[in-house]
Amino acid sequence: MPRQSEHLPLIRNIATLAGLDARRKKAEVVGDFLLYFQSFSPPSMSFSSSSSSSSAAARLAVTLGHLAPQHASFGTADCAAAALTTQQPAKGNKLKYTHDIASTILTREQRRFYEDNGFLLVKKLIDPSVLNEIKDHFVALCNGEKERFSTTTVMRDVTLAKQKGLKGERAVTKVQDFQDDPDLFRYCQLPEVLKYVQCFTGPNIRTIHTMLINKPPDVGPTGRHPLHQDLVYFPMEPANRICCSWTAMEPVTRANGCLVVLPGTHKGELLEHGYPEWEGGVNKAYHGIKSAQQEKGDLVYLEMEPGDTVFFHPILIHGSGANKTSGYRKAISGHYASAGECSYIDVTGGPREELAREIEEMAKAKLRTDEHIKIQDIWRMKSRLVQGEDVTLI
Repeated sequence: MPRQSEHLPLIRNIATLAGLDARRKKAEVVGDFLLYFQSFSPPSMSFSSSSSSSSAAARLAVTLGHLAPQHASFGTADCAAAALTTQQPAKGNKLKYTHDIASTILTREQRRFYEDNGFLLVKKLIDPSVLNEIKDHFVALCNGEKERFSTTTVMRDVTLAKQKGLKGERAVTKVQDFQDDPDLFRYCQLPEVLKYVQCFTGPNIRTIHTMLINKPPDVGPTGRHPLHQDLVYFPMEPANRICCSWTAMEPVTRANGCLVVLPGTHKGELLEHGYPEWEGGVNKAYHGIKSAQQEKGDLVYLEMEPGDTVFFHPILIHGSGANKTSGYRKAISGHYASAGECSYIDVTGGPREELAREIEEMAKAKLRTDEHIKIQDIWRMKSRLVQGEDVTLI
């Protein structure tokens, strides 16, 4: 039976990252890669190539600078020049990042692409009418027309929090932990979503985190999300049986802050995270990778249409930029873990400890209690079984 909770809403901002594989090789022939990629990938994904002679320092500047306030924002000519390359398919390698069940659902090319790159974009997966119903409910929550569940957290960007008179969806940047709100949680239970999720988690599935992310117009640089790995938030393993589904509810472009990923970084390790030193501040729990640690990689911007859904590994390094347009950018996501293979772990002494302590303190403040709340119990209370049965994640 799924565990219920009327308490412990967490202010957990989706931000997580994955270590880059220093051994991975850049594509030598971009043309050959494009032919391979276009054979099964969405035609709307934007990418460009950079000279193989570019220095590691230059590539790193692009990687970290695309989110920094002093650099050009998404959608500008400077960003368009960023290096965007995915990993070449490695033939003959053992499949380790997808579950055996994937062989009956994914094409061979799709499965190999996820194995090599750590993400998979599926076009037009969800009917836009379903997303419009979810969006209407979100707007009603923002307007105070619908009652918010006590376990749901509504968040505002640090810039918006300083402004007076903002109302409705203009003032809200995220609704998360909506596991008890059936109108929002329906997304996590959609058969078309779970069909793909099980390719990475296996047939027994629990949601472990839920978010609807809203980027209002003209928030400024604080609307960015630093490059991170999602696993830094989760006190459970193995990472290869955890995945995220992230669905565009409105057109998502470089200009309004689309996701950006570093292909192949899911093959690395969980890196140290912390708050970046950004002018204007950083949103609560928006941790990013503390240092470049000499990783190299090329960014891929995931431009998407409503209903397009990307599935990605919890160690994949990713982030998003600020919304520089006059419109909104909404997306809904769920994180899932295998209820048959994953189990809770002690995060003491590792990269997850700092953020775990912060989340525990946030929970204590929310509940107005001095009693210690363990990070594992927090995630237990916010998770829900959505398919199969609980075996290990209890």
